[in-house]
Amino acid sequence: MLGIHARPVINRLFRPLGTRLVAWGVTPNMITVVGTVGVVGGALGFYPRGSFLWGTVVITCFVFSDSLDGVVARISGSTGVYGAFLDSTLDRFGDAAIFGGIALYWAGPGDDQLVAGVALFTLALSLITSYVKARAEGLGMTCNVGLVERPERLVAILVATGFSGIFDVNELQVAVLWVLAVTAAITVGQRLAEVRRQALALSRPA
Repeated sequence: MLGIHARPVINRLFRPLGTRLVAWGVTPNMITVVGTVGVVGGALGFYPRGSFLWGTVVITCFVFSDSLDGVVARISGSTGVYGAFLDSTLDRFGDAAIFGGIALYWAGPGDDQLVAGVALFTLALSLITSYVKARAEGLGMTCNVGLVERPERLVAILVATGFSGIFDVNELQVAVLWVLAVTAAITVGQRLAEVRRQALALSRPA
């Protein structure tokens, strides 16, 4: 969930903890599962009730497991295909819980069906963005283009939601949801266009 440029710093900070966890017999997959459970629990336990600050605090605490599992994997030498697959799959659960929890609030106590719809729209496009890339790679193509990717998307919504909870100004969260909805749609379009370009190039005779 962290940006590419932040990963080296986070990795250095987590290395001592990662070394200790390896000594205790903790595996990267354990950390991945615990982190996902924490994110899902924080999102669905707090966001639907409008407790945006504490929900974001809990989610943020577990979000760092997304880097910690990689640190533990490198230290223990247990990097592998299944670990990467599990991490990517469980990330989708975290995305669904965060945007789904926000949508539940606006469909319930927030009493704004439009905003709830925007949250669900953003969630759907976020999942489609990841699917398009995975499907393209499965067909032997690359698909790394896009205006906004997952790390930026999650940082934006978590920061906006956290500050909305601190200052009790939900308009900030709503504004970011609209921006993410638009940028997610643009990102999907960019990836579809990129895959089409590569597919046409592959279909041309040599």
